[in-house]
Amino acid sequence: MGLHTISRRKIWYISGGTNPTLEGSISMGFVHLPSQTLDMDMEPIPKTKFHEREDVIWDSYNSWIMEHPSALDEFEQMMSAIQNKKIVVFLDYDGTLSDIVDDPDKAFMTETMRSAVREVAECYPTAIISGRRREKVQDFVKLDDIYYAGSHGMDIISPVCSNRFGGQEHHRRVVDEKGNEIVLFQPAADFLPKVEGIFRLLTTRTKNIKGSRVEDNKFCVSVHFRCVHEKDTNALKEVVESVLEDYPDFRVTRGKKVLEVRPLIEWDKGHALEYLLDTLGFDSSDVVPIYLGDDRTDEDAFKMITTRGEGYPIIVSSIPKETKASYSLRDTKEVMQFLQNLARWSTNSSLGNS
Repeated sequence: MGLHTISRRKIWYISGGTNPTLEGSISMGFVHLPSQTLDMDMEPIPKTKFHEREDVIWDSYNSWIMEHPSALDEFEQMMSAIQNKKIVVFLDYDGTLSDIVDDPDKAFMTETMRSAVREVAECYPTAIISGRRREKVQDFVKLDDIYYAGSHGMDIISPVCSNRFGGQEHHRRVVDEKGNEIVLFQPAADFLPKVEGIFRLLTTRTKNIKGSRVEDNKFCVSVHFRCVHEKDTNALKEVVESVLEDYPDFRVTRGKKVLEVRPLIEWDKGHALEYLLDTLGFDSSDVVPIYLGDDRTDEDAFKMITTRGEGYPIIVSSIPKETKASYSLRDTKEVMQFLQNLARWSTNSSLGNS
């Protein structure tokens, strides 16, 4: 599978967690987005577009939970349906393994959560796919026997190169700080100078917007506005728009109180999930990927699992929202409990088969 650069002339705000449906033609390596994509010439985005509850569409949590039942309540049934199949675990970081906090540099996971992730990684291949810089996530998690993908999957550590995803292209072998040879897959490497330029411009032009914060996540830039007063959010949006006028090959997606500036390539967390399954040797019908995430960008992974027809996409949310996930967990505490159950189930299954 090759990578396609998505050509565009205007700034697109992707309203959901998934990529736009690529219904347009693909020619000369470019994917043309459908015409309904929102651009800057349309009406200004209302303030509610920045509100993390804007995707609430159900009247009550009780009705929503009927469509997306608790993965804790349904755990035994979920596991019994995949007997004798191989589980691969995928986890988002912020809002899934750590609580959302005002200062993104202080999004620490608890020791209890780290222990739960460690136990799961001892039982199943486990990967963390985050929008953060990969090295930052590794520093937060502090576990070695895990695969890491940063920058929404645009920076992945893998055991081998993938012929399916470009062969040697975008891959390079490096030696990590412990002297081990690893493979880095970076499909947006050519965009790095532009990302660095965008980061510098946004840092300078948002410095007078109180509470804003610009984070360099290597192949993407995150503009946080959790601590920005509501009256200033439109000004922040306008700054982002003005900077990206000179970068037509970038797009903006929204997360929880954050704007994500990313290269306009056909790559996301769903593709990262596929890539890891391929390079880990688990791209077969007897493999069950389990993905836990809380944000819009995780919807790409949910969609990928749904398309595969095998696996469990699980959204972490205490409020009803539109999602392609099949199951839900309310918060990081329930995530930890689910991971503990998953590790315990593996242990009990091994004892039962011995």
